Amino acid sequence: MKSEKAPTAGGEIVLSAGSKGGVGKTIVSIATIDALLAADVKPVLVETDTSNPDVWKIYGNELDHRLLNLDSVEGWMDLVNYADEMKGRTIVVNTAARNNESMAKYGNMLNDNLGELGRRLITFWVINRQRDSLELLKDYMQVMPSSATHVFRNGYFGEEHKFDLYNGSKLKGTVEGKGGRSYNFPDLADRVVDEIYSKRLTIDKAMQDMPIGNRTELRRWRELAKDIVHDALA
Repeated sequence: MKSEKAPTAGGEIVLSAGSKGGVGKTIVSIATIDALLAADVKPVLVETDTSNPDVWKIYGNELDHRLLNLDSVEGWMDLVNYADEMKGRTIVVNTAARNNESMAKYGNMLNDNLGELGRRLITFWVINRQRDSLELLKDYMQVMPSSATHVFRNGYFGEEHKFDLYNGSKLKGTVEGKGGRSYNFPDLADRVVDEIYSKRLTIDKAMQDMPIGNRTELRRWRELAKDIVHDALA
């Protein structure tokens, strides 16, 4: 897919979410930040994976940011307040796997304040091939009915046809019936991902520092991911 669309810059909240740990929320958050920067939109980062804050470690020196613990109602209050403080700025929220339970309890605090905040909530729901990805997505859409929710089939877990639980589900029809889209998010070679995380490299920095073969793979992934993010945010 090649998209000519560019993301809007109207102060959206872009939330990278999913099911349990390891589904790919972090790499989607990194791709989202990189795509926004490529479109001359400098986002604000909210890192909620406080036990393993990889996105903050990579982009914390580049972006305005806040580390928040969404395990409690206080964390959700802080998120709403920060969204109000950063009026007009696009916010990328990287969520932790453990946030699913608290999101069900307190997520309506964000959902119900979107109008007053003057913001649009866009969710990138990252799935693997397991059933819990779908069950938690169904719960999420009930808590966050105002969100424009798109599903990212993480290519790390295989090609599109391997996501048969989602592809053949009523939930897919529900997502797309509400205006959401289903994307095939590209896999990135393990050695490149490992170097980005271990050396805490932004994508721009990785494109300067990595060996030429690694850069070639990163460039391929970057262009595919950028097109998806731009299309989802347009």
